[in-house]
Amino acid sequence: MAKPIAVLLLLFLLFSATTTHAIPPPPPIQCTAGNTDCTLHNSYGVWGDRKDCYASTVIYPTTQDQLLSIVANATKNKLKLKLVSKFSHTIPKFACPDTTEKSSSVLISTQNYNSNIDIDVAGLTVTADSGVSLRDLINRVEDAGLSLVAAPYWEGVSVGGMISSGAHGSSWWGKGGAVHDHVVKIDMVVSAKQTQGFAKILHLDSSNQLFNAAKPSLGTLGIISKVTLSLEKGFKRSITYNFSDDVGLDDGFIRHANAHEFGDITWYPSKHMAVYRHDDRVPLTTKGDGTNDFLGFQSNLIAVSKFTRASEKSLEKAKNLKGKCVMASTFIDYKKLIANGLKNNLIFTGYPVIGRQGKMQTSGSCLYSPSSDVMNSCAWDPRIDGLFFYETTSIFPIDKFRDFIRDVKKLRDLNPENFCGADIYNGFLIRFIKASTAYLGQPVDSVVVDFNYYRADSATTPRLNQDVMEEVEQMAFFKYEARPHWAKNRKIAFLKVLNKYKNFDKFLEAKKTMDPQNIFTSEWSNGLLFGRQGEDFDGCALEGECVCSENRHCSPMNGYFCQYGVVYKEARVCRYSQSSTS
Repeated sequence: MAKPIAVLLLLFLLFSATTTHAIPPPPPIQCTAGNTDCTLHNSYGVWGDRKDCYASTVIYPTTQDQLLSIVANATKNKLKLKLVSKFSHTIPKFACPDTTEKSSSVLISTQNYNSNIDIDVAGLTVTADSGVSLRDLINRVEDAGLSLVAAPYWEGVSVGGMISSGAHGSSWWGKGGAVHDHVVKIDMVVSAKQTQGFAKILHLDSSNQLFNAAKPSLGTLGIISKVTLSLEKGFKRSITYNFSDDVGLDDGFIRHANAHEFGDITWYPSKHMAVYRHDDRVPLTTKGDGTNDFLGFQSNLIAVSKFTRASEKSLEKAKNLKGKCVMASTFIDYKKLIANGLKNNLIFTGYPVIGRQGKMQTSGSCLYSPSSDVMNSCAWDPRIDGLFFYETTSIFPIDKFRDFIRDVKKLRDLNPENFCGADIYNGFLIRFIKASTAYLGQPVDSVVVDFNYYRADSATTPRLNQDVMEEVEQMAFFKYEARPHWAKNRKIAFLKVLNKYKNFDKFLEAKKTMDPQNIFTSEWSNGLLFGRQGEDFDGCALEGECVCSENRHCSPMNGYFCQYGVVYKEARVCRYSQSSTS
């Protein structure tokens, strides 16, 4: 069964690669009557706890003065405010208002606050409204003969959203890979005293300590209204993927990061394979007009996405590890064949792929579409029953990452097939970001690891290799005290997170100054920011709402019991077995 599935899938992928457009993602806010009685979703259609977010109304400002008026009204009338972008790609619920105060909760969408992009060519800066999309910003900067150095790999973000959430690319060079470390100025609208009109605009730069609180601030201090970013003279990048054995990964990651300005590593544990991205800037005069159209962000035939999901669900139900490994091998071979979406011009013809910085640093072609295209979409579009997955992202100090790799290898070596589920997606993506002065930025030079894995349709359904992914997750956040990416992760990743930031107290002091009435906080954002334990209920460990301590936290009726980790003995994971004591 598995090999025919793989052959069909490969044929689907080859055909899908010729498509160029997709159905635009659904808007994140849905209201029953005009702009009132609203529900907020993220782009995946569901939050970590599968509970919806509600607000009494949504407002779509277009100017900074309107933002000022909205905050003043909320402060005066003790309303709760939460900000959401056009894209809403965060996984945690920082954007959700209090459900207990629905009648006094207001959503502010920056979807239409996106008119101004002002470039200072001589000063090498760009100032943009917070609702401007990353792609629009990059295109305008490149048209001016300049380049933005750092950006997340996914371009479906707004300027304010990527700054507020700590979005990043990959680099230990220069100012580093975190976008907020390239910020020169921030305008933030905050609440104020009655004598100040109940709201004011703070103009922040490095001369003001509140600047370090504002980037990133997770929408809990105020509204980022304008951002000024530093630029450099336009340049090109040269990218080559080097497929290697993973034997030297635990020592080689430092050499690789130091050798290549934008380098990263994709690790496929089940295949004992590490793919080193040799990614460096080259002069603008270098021949080449390449693009980075990352496979995972390309438009896909809806039939392909549905078929892939159906195949994985079938393999999950049958507990067919070998079938998952065949599927993983098919995807990896296809990525190698097409250089994971790199194109020398219209197609990939060979390494290196050289192109303008703006075409190489970020991607997301599935976002753009004529409305007439109903055949293609982003693979995770919640309307099509396509891919549905978790994304765990842990951020390690350099000196702890080597031992984490070695522990994961020990767990892998017990049965490499246990990691095929993660390798179906993108394996373990390893990136690099520098230490930051931002209070909620990284306190030391760090290594970021992302890995995605299957999520069941139902919250009560355990998944194949549930215990393995949970042990890796707990190993990262508890044994090695990795910090969670603010815009990703399941709830348990945030447990005791405040202890992992040396300047967290300074951030709270800034919050008292900028949001004295707590109009920008909610039960959801406080729960994550302060790393509070989630609810205790049957099955709570299945989706990372808790760490299991009793069998009922898993799924004993389906044969999943709470047991200890295999390599990280202190871990408590939901493992499939014939009895609770095996």
